[in-house]
Amino acid sequence: MSAGSGLRAIGLDGFRNGWVAVLLDGDLHAIRFCHDVGEALSVRFDRAAIDIPIGMTDDGERACDLLARERLRPHSSRVFTGARRWLWREFSDPDRANRDASRRGQKRVSRQLWHLGPKIMEVDRFVRANRTHDVREVHPELVFLRLNDCKPLPSKKSEDGIRLRRLLLKREGIRAIDRWLAAERIGTGAKCDDVLDACAVAIAARDAAGCIPEGVAPRDAYGLPMQIWS
Repeated sequence: MSAGSGLRAIGLDGFRNGWVAVLLDGDLHAIRFCHDVGEALSVRFDRAAIDIPIGMTDDGERACDLLARERLRPHSSRVFTGARRWLWREFSDPDRANRDASRRGQKRVSRQLWHLGPKIMEVDRFVRANRTHDVREVHPELVFLRLNDCKPLPSKKSEDGIRLRRLLLKREGIRAIDRWLAAERIGTGAKCDDVLDACAVAIAARDAAGCIPEGVAPRDAYGLPMQIWS
């Protein structure tokens, strides 16, 4: 039995209409499609993990992001970097935000990361308001890399990538993945990779094999840890 297998664990991955929430509690496995993080984490859990930055610096530089990019080579671009609270607090337009980033001598934010802003800020508000909850940052690609014996995986958008990830999840005991990807996903707005990623994040919440950086997590200005688990 793995160290975290007695935990009631939840894994969350964002999609356009909200969050995919996968619950792993012994033999009980369930999936829900929730509007917001509060709804997704309104059920009882021992540990939750989420594929979103937790803890941010003023300049967007985090050691955990750089370490994750290094570990995922040659697919470093699968890790988005540069999340900063002021981007979304002060600006509603990415071009204006990037002009200000340049003025501050900081890196510009990518369009992909910019559009994740509402979800990043939603999670930021939740974890700061619920500090007694065990909610950890997880990158699903690091989990899949671990499950695949540290061998790089094809893109999660490709048929081969989806097939391999499904196989790895089944090996971890998630037998309902085929049904979740078909009957339960259709009509929700979630894509196949959203469901696959939520499952991987849930596995990390349940089993928590390791983290980067190791040891005591660096903290941001609000005391939130900046550490990615897998």
